[in-house]
Amino acid sequence: MVEADELARVRVNAPGDVRTAAGWLRAAVEQRLGNWRVATCSNIASARPMRDGEGTVLATSVFDWADAGANGWWRKPRLALESPLPAVCRYESDPVWGNAEGFRALSGNPMLARIDTSDFERRALCRAAIVVPVHMPFGRIGAASLVPRDPALTDLSVPFAQHAEALGQLCRVFITSHVRVMEGSARLPMGVALSRREVECLRWAAVGKTDLEIGMIISRSRATIRFHITNATTKLDAVSRSQAVFKAAQLGFISLPG
Repeated sequence: MVEADELARVRVNAPGDVRTAAGWLRAAVEQRLGNWRVATCSNIASARPMRDGEGTVLATSVFDWADAGANGWWRKPRLALESPLPAVCRYESDPVWGNAEGFRALSGNPMLARIDTSDFERRALCRAAIVVPVHMPFGRIGAASLVPRDPALTDLSVPFAQHAEALGQLCRVFITSHVRVMEGSARLPMGVALSRREVECLRWAAVGKTDLEIGMIISRSRATIRFHITNATTKLDAVSRSQAVFKAAQLGFISLPG
């Protein structure tokens, strides 16, 4: 159970709050799990580590990973491509725990069984971890990994069952508030109002239809389709048809094909 005051402690409201909020997150993890460490990432697609208001890397200044030195996980730009820990965040939104034998979620997710956990320790830089995916607006994914210092502890089923949901809340609040304060707003237009016809054209464009094909489907001329898609592209501040489709999906006007 997480109390409101505990959530408030890990929330970042200004750059000067980052170090204190990170310290509270570390304390919350240690209080519930004991001798564990936390690793936080605000964007699994970026190699940039999370920093405090003075530009110091949180992994070393707060979360006690200084002993990793040059081999620290935040220094490995290919980690998001190679490690199973960020990979699982692409297929699950609830906390999970994993080791070389696979990942387990709070509820069933058959996709987790398809994640490659071979050579787990080398690729994940740990033998087991609880992972908290942090899905944010516009398709951004952050993550927090909770790792026991004892390498012999690889079955995390008990601490996961007891504390995953509470620690998941705290990690999400810390990471999402850090992003808002430290990284500014996403480069997406605000207050966009697409017309019904513009949305319809983009929806067909998203599944690969050409202007001519869309025109035949909705009984409009090719020029009319091009007009609607051009208008939508301008409103979305996009530089191409494909970017317009992507931004429309990010803002919830359309869904991309699965």
